[in-house]
Amino acid sequence: MPDESTRVPQLGFFPEPHADDLDALVRRVRFADEAGLEVVGVQDHPYQRRFVDTFALLAHLSALTSRITLMPDVANLPLRGAAMLAKQSATIDLLSGGRFELGLGAGATGEAVAGMGGPRRSPPEALAALREAIDVVRALWSTQRGLRVGGEHYALDGVHGGPPPAHDIGIWVGGYGDRMMRLIGEKADGWVPSMAYLPASALAAKSALLEEAATAAGRDPGALRRIYNVGGQITDAVEPREDAVVGPVGYWADTLLELADAHRIDTFVLWPSGDVDRQLELFATRVAPRVRG
Repeated sequence: MPDESTRVPQLGFFPEPHADDLDALVRRVRFADEAGLEVVGVQDHPYQRRFVDTFALLAHLSALTSRITLMPDVANLPLRGAAMLAKQSATIDLLSGGRFELGLGAGATGEAVAGMGGPRRSPPEALAALREAIDVVRALWSTQRGLRVGGEHYALDGVHGGPPPAHDIGIWVGGYGDRMMRLIGEKADGWVPSMAYLPASALAAKSALLEEAATAAGRDPGALRRIYNVGGQITDAVEPREDAVVGPVGYWADTLLELADAHRIDTFVLWPSGDVDRQLELFATRVAPRVRG
């Protein structure tokens, strides 16, 4: 792992998976791939009638790109299930040549999940289910036979693991509560917050919980990935906001570098507003070189 002081943040794009805008979505992702961005993160809300299925879309995008990392940002665990998440993730990783990472969430929109036939879980139940799911997913990525993993929500009883993914997939968990932060530090490979729900001013306190839990579990806190979904717009004038970044190219680059330095954010995923094509172009061709430079 490179020295913390010399690590350059990775940059990505967060397209919205609207069914009536798929041609534009594909064009934008291919542009992001060709322009040198490192990550594409697609939200996973199966109950949203305007959205296509995230995992089918990521598999499709894997065939149309050559270098960019693909991830659900983040996968809806209660509607996906742990075992099938493991199989789908390994499959897309194999299809893409090792370019898939598993963003994973406990399922925050409980009513919508239940309305689609998924389990209705209390916050403690959702946290317990996520803990069990991480164990199940990792077990199924192995080649071990006769797997037995106990759990109230997710379990394995004699199934054989495999196929293994093309590379060691990271499990990057989206969440904000204190108990969730401790779980991420203890068991996950990374953390995926969004600025719209967790402003930069709140990052330090949550990150401290993450690192304390990792240390208590005998893990290296510095090895945990931190992927920050950043909404906003590249404009001519600065508009100070807590929930987004709005301002010129230089302001964007300075803000991202300051966040990376202060909070160990290693990946920033752009969630643009306004003219998406123009915002993506500016981010990839103007902001990205400044951040990397």
